[in-house]
This record gives sequence, C-alpha cells and structure tokens, in this order.
Amino acid sequence: MLIIGIDPGSNTGVAVYDEGRLVRLMTVEPMHIGAILAGHSPERVIFEDSRLQTHTWTQAKTRAAALKMARNVGEVDAWCRLIVAECEKLGIPAHGISPKRKGAKLDAAQFEAATGWTGSSNEHTRDAAMVAFPYRRGT
Repeated sequence: MLIIGIDPGSNTGVAVYDEGRLVRLMTVEPMHIGAILAGHSPERVIFEDSRLQTHTWTQAKTRAAALKMARNVGEVDAWCRLIVAECEKLGIPAHGISPKRKGAKLDAAQFEAATGWTGSSNEHTRDAAMVAFPYRRGT
C-alpha cells in the first residue's frame, strides 16, 4: 500500500510510504503536486491542512507582518484546495490533518529516531512524513 504525506507551502514537502516504510522524501513546488500524485498513484493522501486550525502560532508585531502572515496562510489554504482537487480528479482518497494534530516539528535526529530515515531531510519533508506517519500502513 502506497501512502503519500504532503506539507503544502511554497516549498511543498512530500513523503512516500510503501507498505508502511518511508521510502522517499522530496521538496517540490506546489504546481507539481498533481504530477507527483499521478506518477505515484497512491492509495491515500494525507496532508497538513491549515484550514482546520484558526490559530497561526505566531503573533505579528506590526500590521505589515500581520498582513504578510495572512497572505502566506491564504496561499497555503489555496494549496490545500489544490491537493483536494487533484486527488478528486485522480480518484485518490485524501484527508487533511490540522497542524496541531500533526505535532511539533522534529529535527533530523528526532525524525530518524521516530521513522528510521537516515537520508537527508528538511523541515518540509519531515512534516510531510509525520502527517502521514500514523496512516503509513493504511489504517
């Protein structure tokens, strides 16, 4: 069973689990999400869905910073809609997980301890992998 986890953003993290084992991490531009999904034909997609949480974790210190944060969150919300649309088009079951439910960000050492992954990673690919981690075996 092939499961894909996605952390949407301007640098979108993608994690691929095959039969419960993490086999690939990649960072892509959001416009390539559809091609990644079509090329892998996963049984399920799990993505970090910013729309499921209203809290933004960071307090803006200025109006300009608040506007930039709002714009960034709006972009991620649009990429979440793109993931859902691409999955629907391809007939792939997909669901979002709130950032809070995904859990805290892991550094490389914590990530290796949790997943066994010894290859390179970045915060986006680690987040993608952790979004899908509980579902890696299809449950």
